[in-house]
Amino acid sequence: MIYARIAGTGSYLPGEPVSNDDLVKRGIDTSDEWIVSRSGIRSRHLAAADTGASDLARVAAERAIEAAGCEAEDIDLIIVATSTPDYIFPSTAALVQSKLGIRNGGAAFDVQAVCSGFIYALSVAEKFIRSGSNKRALVIGAEVFSRILDWSDRGTCVLFGDGAGAVVLEASERPGILASALHADGSHHPILCVPGTVASGQVIGDPFLRMDGQAVFKFAVKVLGDVANEVLDAAGVQASSVDWLIPHQANIRIIQATAKRLGVPMERVVTTLDHHGNTSAASIPLALDEAVRAGRLRPGHRIVVEGVGGGFTWGAALIDF
Repeated sequence: MIYARIAGTGSYLPGEPVSNDDLVKRGIDTSDEWIVSRSGIRSRHLAAADTGASDLARVAAERAIEAAGCEAEDIDLIIVATSTPDYIFPSTAALVQSKLGIRNGGAAFDVQAVCSGFIYALSVAEKFIRSGSNKRALVIGAEVFSRILDWSDRGTCVLFGDGAGAVVLEASERPGILASALHADGSHHPILCVPGTVASGQVIGDPFLRMDGQAVFKFAVKVLGDVANEVLDAAGVQASSVDWLIPHQANIRIIQATAKRLGVPMERVVTTLDHHGNTSAASIPLALDEAVRAGRLRPGHRIVVEGVGGGFTWGAALIDF
């Protein structure tokens, strides 16, 4: 039996941290107290104007490959989860493949499921590996959300940040990803979206992120609790056996409410929201890598990763690390 295990993790955050007070200095009508009380965010990282998602992804990928103890050419599948690609095409994954110098002809493509994107990409990669068609996959979440923010809308612009996280997933005789679940309900798309596009060289519609915060909160708490229980039930394990919950880093109140629903104490929840902000598809692998490099998450630990994002999409995976 072929299984898929995480062999290495990596991440990258661009530039220096941008604090809430820094945003105030830039002219945004807000305050540190206002942002922290509503989201739990104290700082985030913002990419330079000439930096794309593929640039962030490349660095995170290199660090994950090094941690896995393999070479870039050993990667035969690249999946990048992003809502902020460099171009309409080629895919960000193809650009990352080029920047890593991989010439083996392995598949490379993007997945667009917004903040659930990494869970979607991880689940897809696991199935490729378990089928026997691929041996080693690079799964990346990379975002430059600062490009799609309306900096006059304090209800959204203060919440997001840029960054990338990556894992190397490889074939193994030992189980790694024990269960996963993916869902979507497109009827909820108006509560979190970027309702615009480019046509004939012009922006059609609204090119900025728009969100109904209260509606998102209610929806997220429900589906995150449900999908975490779904993967636990599928694997036949109890929440008490989980060492770490690593949720999408959207809002501290959503994280706390989800942990409470699962009966997981906050001491066993990995949170990076306060210094990363919401980095969409990058948030889970960023938090995963930070926990690994801090020595909190170690081999033998059991984790649940879960995310919810615009679409609406949501998903979770139960993993033996």
